[in-house]
Amino acid sequence: MARVLIVGAGLTGSLCAALLRKETTCPLHLAVWDKAGDSGGRMTTTSSPHNPQSTLDLGAQYITRTPRSAKIHQSFYDELLAHGILKPLTSPVEGMVMKEGDCNFVAPQGVSSIIKHYLKESGADICFRQCVTHINLRNDKWEVFKETGFPEQFDIVVLTMPVPQILRLQGDIANLISECQRQQLASVSYSSRFALGLFYEVGTKIDVPWAGQYITSNPCIRFISIDNKKRNIGSSETGPSLVIHTTVPFGVTHLEHSSEEVQPLIFQELENILPGLPQPVATKLQKWRYSQVLNAAANHPGQMTLHLKPFLVCGGDGFTQSNFDGCITSALCVLEALKNHI
Repeated sequence: MARVLIVGAGLTGSLCAALLRKETTCPLHLAVWDKAGDSGGRMTTTSSPHNPQSTLDLGAQYITRTPRSAKIHQSFYDELLAHGILKPLTSPVEGMVMKEGDCNFVAPQGVSSIIKHYLKESGADICFRQCVTHINLRNDKWEVFKETGFPEQFDIVVLTMPVPQILRLQGDIANLISECQRQQLASVSYSSRFALGLFYEVGTKIDVPWAGQYITSNPCIRFISIDNKKRNIGSSETGPSLVIHTTVPFGVTHLEHSSEEVQPLIFQELENILPGLPQPVATKLQKWRYSQVLNAAANHPGQMTLHLKPFLVCGGDGFTQSNFDGCITSALCVLEALKNHI
């Protein structure tokens, strides 16, 4: 039985796992590792420490289906809509740029419910807080080392984490990547930003006419969402939750600063935009060092095969674009590359 490891439990990794399970007829041991404490990657949903039912999306806020993606990826949308994982975005978002034929969707249970759906479909063994550090060749298999615990061997490895993290891997993999591949991987660049989540007490009112708003005139804040309103969920048992995404210039400037330094700066600008907000009962600051891809890997649409026997491939939005359809495209390309090696 082939042992396959997928590193990264974000959208590309989880969808790769689900597609492998669905499309492969031979027996397969499938493992998904992620260095975080939960699945989602940049489609993460976090909950209030005071009330697990109060949640907010710190990463992706909604999914846009374009006319082109409706043609080539409609089955993926249909599946998620049929399961109630996606629903049309009906709440008002001020400043949103809509192109003809576009349709936006939200995930009522949080955007990470998409990833959890695909991981469940995959039947994979999922392990969190598994930070891969070294990958070595041993007896025609990959020996994968992590920060804690013993190394494990796999026949196939799929890397779906941000490209700079791939380049930092040590062991034989560092010598197996060709100079040309290394240059192409090094050319992949990302924007950086912060996301601040605020949880409020039950009964708190945030009196604005919108569920989301794009801000164009503030050096710090780019987007604000009343997250429960955006997802059109209301409960007498949970208070409202608010998400703030910073601008990229602010993210770059403060990237190496501590949370204690960054959070008050965001609050100060938030007070200018929404004066008189009550004090939240809990906050969560997320640093997105690798937020969205600015430049994808050239000449490798969807995936880059680093080694054939044993097989090692990397995928993710670093090889396409940072949206739902980009990750679907990458997962499909990885699946196609794997077919002859399972």
